[in-house]
Amino acid sequence: MKIQSLLGDLTLAEKASLVRGSGFWHTQGIERLGVPRVMVTDGPHGLRKANDADHVGLSDSVPATCFPTAAALASSFDVDLLYRVGEALGRECRAEQVGVLLGPGVNIKRSPLCGRNFEYFSEDPLVAGVLATAMVRGVQSQGVGTSLKHFAANNQETDRLRVSAEVDERTLREIYLPAFERVVTEARPWTVMCAYNKVNGTYASQNRWLLTEVLRDEWGFDGLVVSDWGAVQDRVPALAAGLDLEMPPDLQRSDAQIVGAVEDGTLDESQLDAAVARVLDLVAKATDAGDGSDVDHEAHHALARAAAAECVVLLRNDDHILPLAPPPGSTVAVIGEFARTPRYQGAGSSQVNPTRIETAVDNLTSALESVEFAAGFGLETTADDERLAEEAVELAGRADSVVAFLGLPASHESEGFDRDHMHLPESQTALVARLAAANPRLVVVLANGSAIRLDGWEHHAKAVVETWLTGQAAGGAIADILLGTANPSGRLAETLPLRLEDNPSYLNFPGHSGRVRYGEGVFVGYRGYDALKREVSYPFGHGLSYTTFDYSDLVVEQSGSHADGDLAITVKCTVTNTGRRKGKEVVQLYVGDPEASVPRPERELKGFAKVELEPGESVEVGFTLGGRELSFWSELTHGWALEAGRFDFSVGASSRDLRLTASLEVDAPPVAAPLNEMSTLEEWLADPVGGPLLLATIHAGEEAGAGIAEGGATGGVLADAEMLRVIGNFPLRSLCAFPGMALDHATLDSLLGRLGAQR
Repeated sequence: MKIQSLLGDLTLAEKASLVRGSGFWHTQGIERLGVPRVMVTDGPHGLRKANDADHVGLSDSVPATCFPTAAALASSFDVDLLYRVGEALGRECRAEQVGVLLGPGVNIKRSPLCGRNFEYFSEDPLVAGVLATAMVRGVQSQGVGTSLKHFAANNQETDRLRVSAEVDERTLREIYLPAFERVVTEARPWTVMCAYNKVNGTYASQNRWLLTEVLRDEWGFDGLVVSDWGAVQDRVPALAAGLDLEMPPDLQRSDAQIVGAVEDGTLDESQLDAAVARVLDLVAKATDAGDGSDVDHEAHHALARAAAAECVVLLRNDDHILPLAPPPGSTVAVIGEFARTPRYQGAGSSQVNPTRIETAVDNLTSALESVEFAAGFGLETTADDERLAEEAVELAGRADSVVAFLGLPASHESEGFDRDHMHLPESQTALVARLAAANPRLVVVLANGSAIRLDGWEHHAKAVVETWLTGQAAGGAIADILLGTANPSGRLAETLPLRLEDNPSYLNFPGHSGRVRYGEGVFVGYRGYDALKREVSYPFGHGLSYTTFDYSDLVVEQSGSHADGDLAITVKCTVTNTGRRKGKEVVQLYVGDPEASVPRPERELKGFAKVELEPGESVEVGFTLGGRELSFWSELTHGWALEAGRFDFSVGASSRDLRLTASLEVDAPPVAAPLNEMSTLEEWLADPVGGPLLLATIHAGEEAGAGIAEGGATGGVLADAEMLRVIGNFPLRSLCAFPGMALDHATLDSLLGRLGAQR
């Protein structure tokens, strides 16, 4: 497809039509010029191709493999796994002649209450970015595009189409943008999807700073920007800001608005041409994406089962009750409706029609000598809960061990609304205590897409297994974990707090009056819990295994320099499997900057690696960091700033299980804000260029008066340490009127001129 030639052949009306869809799931084609339509469909953990191409089709889509949701996949911390799941998704898209899969979502889990948290990876931008990069590469290796979403600061469902996320630039740069940046720069997704919400008062669909200055100019994105479905509020400003494709099309207004704006000169036709060219480029790449090839759904189901097992997090395992090894003739009580009616995915646009479903009760029954089941509670009704609970308690009392399957019903979390609390239904939590009283050998298995409150009931259980929403093969994977066929290796990609009120965003979520203030700043998730010294149920990165691991021989070395742009910090340690089973450990590297001039988290994840070891086997795990990984975003310099001083490098099994720590002195040029008349006296004196100029200026004005103090410092005000503490935070402009400063407005203007000449 010769794009430039096509641009010359298109009429203005045809150009306007190409930058919006032709229906709910297709781009616009131009038949006379041989430009075909391209189909896009929802994801991201499975293909959701609607049977009716003109409607949403939330509950009417073609069968497809339902893989674990992003919340689960993130707990795997397994880059290779994410790539393989992406490959499978790409193959299923090709089979259904789909050009672009709408995912993955890398929005940060700011609050446990976000109704769409099951569709996002983590509270940490490194985890979200690294894993999403692998998934995008996997999908696009099959010649199918992805749509990285939702750009940006879309961290709640409440009022999601109108709310303004009020968030400072440092927080955006350090928390909410890095995952997008990594995927864009390393995996080059075909499309990026803008968010519904406003960012600091401007709709994301019309936010030129986001869509053009950051995404394209800084990160080099050369793909297409598509709207979330219904996110475009004003088509012409959105187009001018960098929004290429409107979905679904507003056929009543958009074309006419664009044509009119070009004709009256309010929109430069070159801006329209740029958007059209990107649409045509997408069409060219996606033209051969759908080949109608067959898919091995059995192989994909097997991958879904293996993936689900990698995602399961063993939170606690008192007395090593797991894996289950019931003696001959004993009975295992399986309790909870979720064991036979599994909750394996979230609700909303990501809802997949699975090719098949495995249940935990069926798999356990097949593997064990004697399994008996009791529902224990209803999923969406409480009418029969007491009767069901009594039946469950009676069964527990005569069983050798009890496995209770608990979780959030589908109505409790979904796209479109946020949760009000973190609790499981009371019918479930009340049942836990009764089961434990009847049989202390109690294991609880959880199915939920978002963090839940464990405090108050989990102490009744000897083991707690967090499975998240792990796809259509969850039942088999859970059985594999419970029976020891698979060794749990999942780790928490989000903190499980003791209570909702402990979450750093609590007082500012979900906002009101059309605004939500990100008042916690960079202290999101474990960064905030650690800074506030708050106890948690389970920390970020936590997860147990059926074996044990030892860490030793930490080495931290530095080469190059930040000044020369080649700083490299190498961190190495040895990890040994000290148990009796083969297992996988997620080695986590955290970095702290205790001498920072700005508030920074106590530690931040800067690297992770999942390694598999035989009993007694050791492996060296290494990480390499550059200056960016040690830097913070300076709102004074509007750039990444690395300050010289001590940095602490820790490796361990969670953010609060740090096995080894070493410190290193890192050298870097001073970080100084640009000086102007409103810069303070302290800022001027601390600046390596501005300080001497200021002292010389004041000295020249004092020669006839106060003179020079002993040691070469100026006299007058600057020789008075107490006075300096009082007026040090005054801007120079304000000090021009102060007697004894030898500084007036004309002298300040001259000083600024000389500073500019030396910079």
